[in-house]
Order: sequence, then C-alpha cells, then structure tokens
Amino acid sequence: MSLDPQPLAPALAAADAAGWTTVRLDLDGVRGKAELMRRCGVALRLPEWVGGNWDALADAMRDLSWLPGGAGRLVAVTSWRGYAEARSAEWEIFVDVLEEAVDFWRGLDGGEPGLTVLLAETGPGPAAGAPRTPRPKHRRG
Repeated sequence: MSLDPQPLAPALAAADAAGWTTVRLDLDGVRGKAELMRRCGVALRLPEWVGGNWDALADAMRDLSWLPGGAGRLVAVTSWRGYAEARSAEWEIFVDVLEEAVDFWRGLDGGEPGLTVLLAETGPGPAAGAPRTPRPKHRRG
C-alpha cells in the first residue's frame, strides 16, 4: 500500500498494461462512515452480506472472490483528503483495514492475484505543505 500520495494516471496505465483489475474508490464528498461504507460497497462490488462496520469490510477485503483478479488488483482511492481531515479517527481505522488487506494478500502463497491500494492524487500532486496521510496509531476494536 502506498501511503505517500501518488499520481493516478501512471498507476492505472501500469496496472492495465500488467493485466490487473483496477477499481477506483472515489471519496469525494464523503464525510462519515456510513457514506464511506456505501462507496466501498459500490466501487468494490461487495456482496450484500458485507455490513456497514469495520470488521465486515476487513473480512470482505480478505476475500475478494467476487472481484476478478487477473494478474492482480489495484484499488485507487481518490479524493480522500476531505474525509481524512473531517473524520481523522475513522480515516485511521480505514487505512488500517486497507493495510491489513494488502498484508494478507501479500502473504498468500497459492498463486492468488495480489492486492495493491494506492492513495491517489488526481491532480499534479500534493502542494508544498499539504497535509500528509495520517498513519494508523491503533488497532480497531
């Protein structure tokens, strides 16, 4: 998982060239957990059993059987800064869930396609002095 904001277009082009499945999770306008969970459900095509809680999302991100893998999977999270600033504690938990999912897929030896999560910048990149992505400080409870 890249916690340093990265430009979106080169990542999508590289993933496409490598035969990866790409998903864009746009968080524009998201200001709370319920809307975040809804956006995750739509973008990731999550099954109906995935509820609106962190543990269910974490379980789903370790499954992904409904999301074609190809050679790998790239989830590009865009327009995330507003949510990260408005709900920093929730953002930290969300990042923790994503990091755990990436670690899970990295640890599989069965030839399963991996998972990469990119916190993407849709513009030219962060401005000098732009807020950095918060690092998770605690485990979810």
